[in-house]
Amino acid sequence: MRKITGMLLEYRRLQLQKMGAAETRIAEVAGKFAYLDTLLSGIKPTDTGNQLEEVMTSADFTYALQEFVQRLMIPGYQAKAFNFEPFVKPDTAPNFLPVTRYQSRAELEDLEFVGEKGEARPGSVVDATKRQFQVYKWEKQFDFSMDALVNDDIGYFTDMATKMGRAARRSLEKYVSRMLWNATTIARLVGLGALFSTTGRLTSARISAGRMAFNQRVDDRGNPVAAALAFIVYHAGLGDTVATIQNSQLVPELATNASNVVAGKFIPIEDPYVVGAAPNLPWYALADYRLNGIVPFTLVRRAGVPAPLLLRRRSDIESISGLLDGGGAVAPIMGDFASGNIVVKIHDEWGTYIDAVEGNLFDYRGAYYSSGTAA
Repeated sequence: MRKITGMLLEYRRLQLQKMGAAETRIAEVAGKFAYLDTLLSGIKPTDTGNQLEEVMTSADFTYALQEFVQRLMIPGYQAKAFNFEPFVKPDTAPNFLPVTRYQSRAELEDLEFVGEKGEARPGSVVDATKRQFQVYKWEKQFDFSMDALVNDDIGYFTDMATKMGRAARRSLEKYVSRMLWNATTIARLVGLGALFSTTGRLTSARISAGRMAFNQRVDDRGNPVAAALAFIVYHAGLGDTVATIQNSQLVPELATNASNVVAGKFIPIEDPYVVGAAPNLPWYALADYRLNGIVPFTLVRRAGVPAPLLLRRRSDIESISGLLDGGGAVAPIMGDFASGNIVVKIHDEWGTYIDAVEGNLFDYRGAYYSSGTAA
């Protein structure tokens, strides 16, 4: 909190200096914020609280607080996250070469009656489905001058590492979003027919239809599989629709007393990156790979790199006291010898299953898609 108080003071000082205020006026502001800092430190002042009231109601404090919110708090709250981890199975690869996984898509054959002295017929095994994926590098470089960092008296660069981390996370979220909404993935589900896709807008009735579609999934031998609708991934514009469906005891889109049987039967996940024009907003129903082993999508990272790395180029400068004396290391803020630039890079590694027919569907039995284009 004391750090925030110091930043508020600096914001007000800068404004007064730009306005050409006298040094006595600036010193008066410093005194007010010093008094506020004393209170926050737990030191009881000798006055009766009149000075605190003066600080809190003055234009100095009001301006500083508004500036603080504009510069620091609002941008942080505007960041929207895509919580994709529940429906995307994580995997690892040892290097950047393609990795092969073999996916079992069918149970063994049923037993057959064998009479007295009869011989069992040989059974067959359905070949596993081959799936390949690999990891790729994702990077972005940023250069900062030593002058800018030294002159930074309003804390612009203090949270730069956090912003870089958010950029890495945002890039990964957009990548996962494209896994769901690319044309090849969607075309695969649409081509499979009514048990895997629809054109309807999001309603409780259509979620129920999706649940029944999951209940009819079969393996490659025609045996039923334990697929179940667990997640609804939806366009941000459907937020109120999802909330209404989840919180209504009766079917919200029907003027009857029909019970809302899907309320509480799915977990909603908003995707802030999918595009669409209201009222035609798309949505997905997905299985939970942890419950039934059906993996709709997968995200692979290289082993040992579970998160993004923030890297900095080592300075090629050394401090000396004489031309022939030994050198010593300098602070990284000195940057490079030629320009004084500090070079920072974000590095991350991820990939997924990619196929010309399946798109990014690791197992299409775990997904159900709607374009949301029909009433």
